[in-house]
This record gives sequence, structure tokens and C-alpha cells, in this order.
Amino acid sequence: MVDNIILPTLENQLVTCWEIRVRGTVQGVGFRPTVFKLATEYGIRGSVLNDGEGVLIKAWASESDLAEFIQSISAQSPPLAKIESIEHSVINLSKIPSAFAIERSSTGESATNISADAAVCNECLDDVFDPLNRRFRYPFTNCTHCGPRFSIISAIPYDRASTSMAVFAMCENCQKEYDDPSNRRFHAQPNACHACGPKVWLETVSPQPASEIKLHFDPIEAAARLIEQGAIVAIKGIGGFHLACDATNEETVHRMRQRKHRYEKPFALMARNVAMIESYCLLNPAEAKIIAGTAAPIVVLKTVRNETCSSKQPASHAPVAIAPSVAPGQNSLGFMLPYTPLHHLLFEHLKQPIVLTSGNRAEEPQCIDNDSARKSLALIADYILMHNREIVNRLDDSVARVDCDEQVYLRRGRGVAPNPIPLPPGFEDAPDLLAMGSELKNSFCLIKNGKAIVSQHLGDLEEANTFNDYQHNLVLYKDLYRHKATQIAVDLHPDYLSSKLGRAIAAEEALPLVEIQHHHAHVASCLADNGYPLSEGPVLGIALDGLGFGSDGSFWGGEFLLADYHSFELLGRFKPVALLGGYQAMKEPWRNTYAHLMACMDWQSFKTKYNDLELTNFFETKPLGTLNKMLESQFNSPPASSCGRLFDAVAAALDICRHHASYEGQAAIELEAIVNVEFLEELDDQGAYVFDIACTDDGACSYIEPKPVWQAILDDLQRRTDRGVIAARFHRALAKAIVIMAKKLSNRGQEKQLATIALSGGVFQNKILEKLVQSGLRSNNFKVLTHRQVPANDGGLALGQAIICAALQLRKK
Repeated sequence: MVDNIILPTLENQLVTCWEIRVRGTVQGVGFRPTVFKLATEYGIRGSVLNDGEGVLIKAWASESDLAEFIQSISAQSPPLAKIESIEHSVINLSKIPSAFAIERSSTGESATNISADAAVCNECLDDVFDPLNRRFRYPFTNCTHCGPRFSIISAIPYDRASTSMAVFAMCENCQKEYDDPSNRRFHAQPNACHACGPKVWLETVSPQPASEIKLHFDPIEAAARLIEQGAIVAIKGIGGFHLACDATNEETVHRMRQRKHRYEKPFALMARNVAMIESYCLLNPAEAKIIAGTAAPIVVLKTVRNETCSSKQPASHAPVAIAPSVAPGQNSLGFMLPYTPLHHLLFEHLKQPIVLTSGNRAEEPQCIDNDSARKSLALIADYILMHNREIVNRLDDSVARVDCDEQVYLRRGRGVAPNPIPLPPGFEDAPDLLAMGSELKNSFCLIKNGKAIVSQHLGDLEEANTFNDYQHNLVLYKDLYRHKATQIAVDLHPDYLSSKLGRAIAAEEALPLVEIQHHHAHVASCLADNGYPLSEGPVLGIALDGLGFGSDGSFWGGEFLLADYHSFELLGRFKPVALLGGYQAMKEPWRNTYAHLMACMDWQSFKTKYNDLELTNFFETKPLGTLNKMLESQFNSPPASSCGRLFDAVAAALDICRHHASYEGQAAIELEAIVNVEFLEELDDQGAYVFDIACTDDGACSYIEPKPVWQAILDDLQRRTDRGVIAARFHRALAKAIVIMAKKLSNRGQEKQLATIALSGGVFQNKILEKLVQSGLRSNNFKVLTHRQVPANDGGLALGQAIICAALQLRKK
């Protein structure tokens, strides 16, 4: 035993012994010290330890004291703890200990949660900025309430020996803190200080070798000064390297884009505090709470107008404008606050926000080790701020926003992963399963002990390094959670790399393979995200995205499904339109515009009526004869019911990303950004465009017909109507069509009218569309389910695959 205290005598009391099992996120968060403190207060004898299932307590006292003890554990748990259950049983142990002790961790079958990394707490910040504190200006200060967790762990239980801090032997002072139950660093595994912990230094980026800068002041201050002077500095963080530069310096931001080969996708920003952010963006109380929380995600915020900025401050104190190249074509910015002591020390010397984007070339995984950073970032960064604490697990920053005062994750990464998601009622006995996820925005999912463990965002698997990282993480999670899959779930698409790998694993390990249709997985993911019980009836699932492989072998992307966890039936969809040029249609939005228009009329009719449009002139620069033959023969132009491609088509018609989209969803995102919000708020159904609702010849499936909308858009273009007005009319019309279709199809329930509707797919990350659709559905008395814990896009797909696979397994029992 270690760390014990003699407690008051239990003579003349009716003593019993309880074994108390606490499950949840209870390791590495100061849980055992809290139990120790409470046991001392109640005069309880016994022990507490970490093991594979969580925390195990053996406690001797009166039944009344033990009952109050358990209530206090629940009520006074540490800030980062998340208790899922507390169970107790009476055990027969005759020898009563003389003390309460914290015992060393034991190993065994892992059923505990692994804590996510947490932003530095206020107490640690006070230490960092207190000149009389021995951790004054120490960039790796932490305690049981904050600091690195998942990023440094390599095994369970979570003890220092199982982390990258194992190589740093604690000095005498740190060891005393670590051993003192009254200290908030008691058993804080990353505990360290200037004398014994990781070090930070600054290097120039030079061919061979990288040279360390010898400066008379500290390297963090030097890095800040260099950023202010226009340099690009790579900074090693918690989950990987970042690239930093002055966000108000257009020349530097443009240079970073060229070097990083990330030409238009928005950059994330970091600001000193909320006040600095408010100079550029609007924050409501919910957004302010999230951005300052322990997860410290990037929060997507609406930008303020220039006149709003100037009205808040005198002209002499007006903030320097964010460089246009930070977020081209956007009306929002993604901000985060400093979440490590190093960041806070950096901002001591910075007057403006900084770009803080992943340290990598576009589409590659971010660098996590020093040697690879020196090689990979040498052509991007001018300097590198290094440290020697190893990053075991790569983690991108999480991205969130607020919808209807609720937090919604657009990407799960640092601060969130690998926090588990409890499975809905009915899935308590689900076996261990592995779901491989999608091709784009990949994450995978483990089912274990009634929980879904969704991995951090891994990225697009078509990039070789990302696919290698994906395979590495599959092995890591399997080992960390001691997970033994009984089935493998994959997407139905035959060519997804995740599906190919899943099929190979299933064959190698002789495991059953379950192929899940893409949009059914989207809907099931939304159901699981909302804790929808297994026993409940089907819902109407509306899955709108870019593309997914349909159960009929065609490409889907705009489906209305009668669905539960077990099965689905296609009730309606968007009218399929050719993907002109196949994969190229996803990169060149104009192809979708042409395909949509040619589905409404032939070229000669279009040219005759709209010859005066600039769009017509643009099309005449293309090989129309070849394109028309491709459409007629469907050569490399398969039909797809993709709502995402409809957005691309409308955007390109308005000359938004017409020639090329440099990242997925760019055209749709920029179309949303130009919506004239004031006009939209005053726009009623009479002023919006109108989609038709039609049926297939056999009457089996309804579909949304865009032809009248295209005619109205072209007429507005001829009238030179403002693009923001056209975009507003399109959004309103699309939302109305979705609601009308939902009302029509809700009567197709097997036993009664469908009352619950689940919205999923990347298109529903369009905040304007989602709000309009939700409002329309709720005004028609539908219960609407949307994503919160996992993204609506393919980042949440693995959860849907896993929950469908689990439901099918449970039905066989």
C-alpha cells in the first residue's frame, strides 16, 4: 500500500465492508485523491485503486456513513471525472484495516474510459504567472484537473509508467506533491517542473542540421517576437505541431498558404482571451462557455461587421483587421483560446490573434515528432518551437459551434476524443464490434461494455500517410481497450479503403462482415447520438450529403428513409442528375451546373433563352459536344441523387467556386456565406423559389424535382438580381421542399404516422438550411433529432455503422 492515514477507532460501531465499483472517466482525473479525502472526512477505513474497470474501493464503516460516502463521491467528483455508474456490494472480510490507503494500480480486462486532454486550469495558470512560484513561466505546468491525457498514454491503467512522461524522473519537490493526498498534484501523472520535466527550445529551419537558437531571453518570447515580425513558426503542442503566424499580416498568411498548399480552406485562429475575439466575432453566452471550457475546441463564430467593431471602440483602439486570406469566402471565423501554459506564455508578447493551423502539408496528418517536423515542415516554417515530451497519440483540434444554444461538434479531436458515448437503451448487451468508418473525414468506432468509443478525426484515407495513421490507430485502440471484435462493420462502397481494410481484417481473423449502406448509417448515427431506444419504432430519416453508395448500386446523396437500427426502406429522394465526368464533378462545380441545366432543357433551348448570361459564355468555352455525348450515354457520368452536388451546381451558376473547389464542400459553404440574411428573414414562401414534388412511374418513390428552381434562378440572373437574394431564395425553397416531402412521406409508416424525423449528412452542417428545416418540421408537430456528440458529416458515420451492426447481432440472440 502507499499513502495511508490512521482513522478514528471503529470500536462500539456496527461495521460493515462494502466493495464499491465506480465506472466511467475516473482515471487520471484526480479521482482516487478525492475518494481518499472523503474517506478521511467520514472516518472510513479501506483502500482505493485503479484497475481495468475503473476505480475499486473497499470501505469499512457503518452503513449510514458508507451510504453518505457514496453520495459524496458522486456529488464531489473532480472536474474532469464523468461517473457512469457506482455500484456496491457487501463483502465478508473479517480483518479491518487501520487506515485508508491508495493502492497501486492493478491490470486486467480494460473497461474504464480514457480521459481526453484538458485545457490548463486557472490554478495552474496562477502558478505559471506567479514570480514566487517554483513553476513560474514553466510551459508544462499541470495537475489532476488539467493537462495532457490521451495524447501521452500508451497503455491502461493510466499511470506515469504508461505515458510519455515515464522518461522524466520527478525531482524531490515534484515527488512530494505527487505523494501528498492533500495536494492537487497528488498522482498527477504528467507532474513536472523546470528542474525535472520537459524542456522547450527554438530552432531555425535550415537544411542540415537544424540549429538551436541561442538567445538571452526565453524561446517562447523569441517565438512570439518572430511571429510579430512576420515569421511562420511551427509550435509543438499537445496533440501535434501547429503552424503559427500573425493573423493580421496578409503577406504572411498568403505565404503560409502557398507553402502549406492549402489555398482556400479557412485557417483556425487563436486569441489571447474572449475580449480579443469579441473584436472580430459575435459570441453568445453558450459560445463563450464552450470556447473557455476544458475541451477548448475551435468554435465557429459569426464575424461582426466593421461598423459593429468601430462602434464598440474608439477608432484609435480599433482592432487590426484579420487578413482576408485567413478565411476567404466566409462570414465566420474559427477561434480558440490558449489551452496550454505555453500558449498563454506566447500571448504575453502578442498583441494580435494568430493563425494556428495543423503542422502539415495539405491533407497530410499533422507532424507529432521532432525529427519528422524538421523534415516535413522545413519548407513551410521559418522556425520551430520544440519540446522533448513525446506525443504518443496524434490529435487535431476539435471543432464545434452552437445551434439553438446547444453545442454541436463538427470535428472530434483534442479535448473530446476518446470520450465514450453511452449506447441507447436496449444495447446494454451489445458485443464487442469494430466499425471502420468512411473514406473522407474518417473516424472509426469500437463497441465495448455498452459504450461507443469513436476515434479522433483521422482525415481522408486516400492520402497515404493518413491511411497509415488510420491503421496505426486501429491497433492502438485495440490494445488500449483490450478490444476483441466479434464482427466488422464496413460501408457498402466496394472501393472505400476503410471497407477494403475491414474486409481484409474480417477474412484474416475469420470474423463475420456486415456491409452497411451509407445513408442508413447516417440516420442510425443520429439516432444513437440522441439515445433513441432500440425498442422504439422507425423514424423518417433524411440523409443529405455529397455522395454514398446506394443499396441499388447507384450513387445516393439526398434520401428520405423509413429507418430503424435494423433496416431501412427508400421512400423518397432528390431527382438523380448525372455526375458529369464522375470524380471530376466533385472537384469542378461547373460540371454539376451544366448537368442540372441539361436535365431541364437541351443546350440549344438554353442558349436561345439565356444567351445574354455570362454563364452561357462560360459554357461555350467547354467541349460541349463531348459533354453532351457523355450525358446521353452516361459515359463516366452516373446519375446521383446528391443534394451536395445540387449546392455545387447553384454555387457555380452564381460564379462561386465555378472552376474548381479546393476542399470538400467549399462551394456549398461559400454559397451559404453570401445569403442575404435580412432578406431571408423577411422572405415568405411566396417569395421563395419552388421545387416540384413528383413520383416515379411506378409510384414507389417520391422525388424532389429542381427544374422550376433552375428556371427561376436563371431568370433572376437575367434580371441581375443580387446573388445574396438568389442564395436566400434557394435556401428557403430547399428547406420548404424538404418539409413538404417529409409531411408527404410521414404517412408511409408501417403502423402509424411517423412522428420523429432524424436529420443527418454533411449538408445539414449548413446552419441556415438546418435551422429552416428544423423550424418547418417542428411547426408541423414533428420531433426532430439532430447531431450533437458526433458530426453530421462522415465523421459520425462509424457510430451509425457500429450501432446497426450491434442491433443486428442482438436480434439474433
